[in-house]
Amino acid sequence: MAEASTVAADPSLHEDGSPERLQIDTIRTLSMDAVQAANSGHPGTPMALAPVGHTVWTKFLRYDPANPDWPNRDRFVLSVGHASMLLYALIHLAGIEEIDADGKKSGREAVSLDDIRAFRQLGSKTPGHPEYRHTTGVETTTGPLGAGCGNSVGMAIAERWLAARYNRPGFTLFDHDVYVIAGDGDMMEGVASEAASLAGHLKLSNLCWIYDSNSISIEGDTDLAFIEDTGKRFEAYGWQVIHVDDANDTAALTAALEAFRACADKPTFIVVRSVIGWGSPKAGSEKAHGEPLGADAITATKQAYGWPGQEPFFVPDGVREEFRDAVAGRGGRLREEWVVSFDRYRVEFPELAGELDLLLRDKLPDGWDADVPEFPADEKGLASRDSGGKVLNAIAGRVPWLLGGSADLAPSTKTDIKGKASFESGNYGGQNFHFGVREHGMGAVVNGMALSHLRSYGSTFLVFLDYMRAPVRLAAIMEVGAIWVFTHDSIGVGEDGPTHQPIEHLATLRAIPGLDTIRPGDANEVAWAWKAAVMDADHPTALIFSRQALPTLDRGKYASAEGVVKGGYVLADSDDPQVILIATGSELSMVVQAHERLTAEGVRSRVVSLPSWYRFELQDQEYRNAVLPPPVKPRLAVEMAGEMGWDRYVGTAGDTITMSTFGASAPIAKLQDKYGFTVDNIVAKAKQLIAEAADE
Repeated sequence: MAEASTVAADPSLHEDGSPERLQIDTIRTLSMDAVQAANSGHPGTPMALAPVGHTVWTKFLRYDPANPDWPNRDRFVLSVGHASMLLYALIHLAGIEEIDADGKKSGREAVSLDDIRAFRQLGSKTPGHPEYRHTTGVETTTGPLGAGCGNSVGMAIAERWLAARYNRPGFTLFDHDVYVIAGDGDMMEGVASEAASLAGHLKLSNLCWIYDSNSISIEGDTDLAFIEDTGKRFEAYGWQVIHVDDANDTAALTAALEAFRACADKPTFIVVRSVIGWGSPKAGSEKAHGEPLGADAITATKQAYGWPGQEPFFVPDGVREEFRDAVAGRGGRLREEWVVSFDRYRVEFPELAGELDLLLRDKLPDGWDADVPEFPADEKGLASRDSGGKVLNAIAGRVPWLLGGSADLAPSTKTDIKGKASFESGNYGGQNFHFGVREHGMGAVVNGMALSHLRSYGSTFLVFLDYMRAPVRLAAIMEVGAIWVFTHDSIGVGEDGPTHQPIEHLATLRAIPGLDTIRPGDANEVAWAWKAAVMDADHPTALIFSRQALPTLDRGKYASAEGVVKGGYVLADSDDPQVILIATGSELSMVVQAHERLTAEGVRSRVVSLPSWYRFELQDQEYRNAVLPPPVKPRLAVEMAGEMGWDRYVGTAGDTITMSTFGASAPIAKLQDKYGFTVDNIVAKAKQLIAEAADE
């Protein structure tokens, strides 16, 4: 126990008996005990940052534990998601009440002491990294470093937009702040830098990042790879930068947070020096980062603190009550005042109040799709990015909280909302967003906006999905209604060549559970794709649009495009078909032409449009069998993308016309000839499959 006596020699470790210190050390001891019981986790950062979390929650956070879905609550984001026990301890001490999936109180604590005992165990409310929807009080799913930082910028943007639209003289419905705990890893990840740059440009003074500068990463001291002056970087971004030399100095933390609250023209970055694993024999070492301290080290640490109990998960009398009173005493009063104000607001501004009710419940106004056009048959047609822009504008005119932008590509992705202002520091009410060439940051920001109930979208070329797959995946995990518009969807990009021609990207999107990827085949399918995306706020949607024109099919001759909502449908048919032709996107009209030629030659074929595999798989087996009858084995799928995944629909007796290589730089017609995307090739392949089936 020599280490314990060495630790105990530091008098600053000892309990002073104050309520503040008891609460702070409760956060520390709960964190180390939970990680030890799970034999898995990260104890050191919660131990180091307990004073920071305590100061924010007890002195500043405007939050009502009895009503954790209060729209004007401050947001607290733990971007260092591996330090999840810090957040779970705070939620537990605050006594936050659980809200179920229907938005109703369950009568249970959001995080009980038993939940903390079950840290990282199957089915517990305390998973290894915080999960939105899973644990009340968790504002966003974090774990991938930098993601929470990006989400927080979206949350701060949402507050500014909501305030601009709904606040009126004498009625401040929205004025909440966003607090973030970030670490060295967040500062190294590019997504945080992208989001910080945007936040500085937008002068989001309601945003405060608290940077835990402990100089320790998994591999050791951050000097191995990270020696920059982060504060100066944030000054260059346009942030107010404040330094706190010791995380235990709650007076200095309080002064820094007061300076944040007083700043009206820029976000705030508080650099806090901390010691990871503070007070333990492993303090200041990577050994306190990603593994349990060990029973002996925990005993030594508690002795060094002068902690009044050695049993695991000990919470001293009065700690929970005093912590909750500090949070609820402020937040409960503010929420009550807000409710009274909102009741008066309903009387004076009934239309805005009704609109806000819909927004907060993820509902849509009556007639929201009344202006969506029906596109007449047109052999030349429109690029689906163009028809997509028309539909977006038709819906946004009636749903003002449908808003977003692009990664500096709106003229190409056609995602600007006509006649509407840009969201900028001088006009926080704009609907058009300029994310800059920051795909990863855009994705994280869009998720943050969606977490505040805005129907937010971001757009870029499909090939640049590579830069932002992480936030698309996180949107699916969180089940938020973010919308991604990906254009320039195939080798149809043509002369731009293989660097801009997506091949494997559709398979990448379709592989994400809970993400609805829709690749419509003409303008009317685009209309239904957009409607499907906007109607469903409980999962994200990726809309895949073309650069090149797509013929608008004659819906008097072929089936209604409403079939898009079921993911797949029979577009054109024959009695007792011999072969099924399946396509999405720009290849759909090509397959229809092949069907017409086969029909003229006496070959019976069926055309199936399959724009959304996600939606099709949600249909019952009877419907899926009606669209793709199991007895019809000859099946041909045509898509200008990789083959992966199509086997589930074409089976072992079917085939595909897909891409197995990267593309090339050439006019689109030359590329279609080169890679077999022609009516002649489709017809020949279909006949071959029929012949092969007959020979079996």
